[in-house]
Amino acid sequence: MSGVNFRPSYLCCCSGLAIRDDTADWASEEFAEASLGDARLSQRLVALARQLAISPHTSLPQALSPAELKAAYRFFDNDQVDTNGVLAPHIAQTLHRMEQLPVVLAIQDTTEFNLTHLHATEGLGRCTGGNERGFLMHSLLAVSPEGLPLGVLGMKTWTRAEATKGSAAQRKSRPVHEKESAKWIEGLAHLSALKSRCAQTQLVGIGDRESDVYELFAAERPDGVDWLVRAAWNRCARHPQRYLWQAVLDTPAAGYTELLIPARGARTLRTARLTLRYAPVRLQPPQTRAGLPEQNVFAVHVIEDEPPAGIEPLEWMLLSSVPTHSPEQALERLQWYARRWTIGVSR
Repeated sequence: MSGVNFRPSYLCCCSGLAIRDDTADWASEEFAEASLGDARLSQRLVALARQLAISPHTSLPQALSPAELKAAYRFFDNDQVDTNGVLAPHIAQTLHRMEQLPVVLAIQDTTEFNLTHLHATEGLGRCTGGNERGFLMHSLLAVSPEGLPLGVLGMKTWTRAEATKGSAAQRKSRPVHEKESAKWIEGLAHLSALKSRCAQTQLVGIGDRESDVYELFAAERPDGVDWLVRAAWNRCARHPQRYLWQAVLDTPAAGYTELLIPARGARTLRTARLTLRYAPVRLQPPQTRAGLPEQNVFAVHVIEDEPPAGIEPLEWMLLSSVPTHSPEQALERLQWYARRWTIGVSR
């Protein structure tokens, strides 16, 4: 294992799939079958997709002419246009692309839209910071193991209610379906519902530390649907060391690998040298979820031993339902999780 290098690429093409540059044909194939109750609305959707695909990282006023912008606003304001109707044909095309691959990663992520500056806008909810107002979007993005985005599989938007009083213990004891964290379980359930439409493809739902929810580990799922999350909690484990982190760190290092960390904000691009460990672990439910069964999971841990001066070392504890019994499989889980960076570029 020593000296094995893992450097995830950010733009690539995987076997059997081609990157399209003919936006006209792409827009027609992707959205022409949209069922919006009026053929003219479907035609408008195709035209809008074609125009926005040319400049995907710009705002509507930047990407469209004044006349096109006015038509776009009329389109979105039409009562017959909704998220499900727009996404349905795209999801069908995404599933067709997924059928070509043995494994597809389904990355879950939440984005917060801060619209505090739009003072006349009604129906906004609480944002993370102070008196800020906006809404949230949770999306499910299909990505190949090589990092090629395949399409959006689902999207949910909501506004957050005003903060309610109560102790931390009371909040923890609330059923998961009453919390925002239910979105992770709903995402896995949505993935499970789509499985029959790409029966030969293994689907792996991926989430960050926020998705470390015990109910997710215990959720029912069909064969061929798995999950991979980054651990946030040092959970109790049926192990002499008693806790997750200690149980995994009690195993000898399997080797070393390298991970290319992309630039973000003040963070510069760098390569981190990581020590790798992996182990099967039997997790015990938290006290507030004592009725749930213990869960057998596969843990992969990496830590940066010598980070640059002044830089916090990278450390990931990954948990997965996918069997992981070799250094090569552990590296694959690490590579899969690193594809989460794809969603930051794609959204």
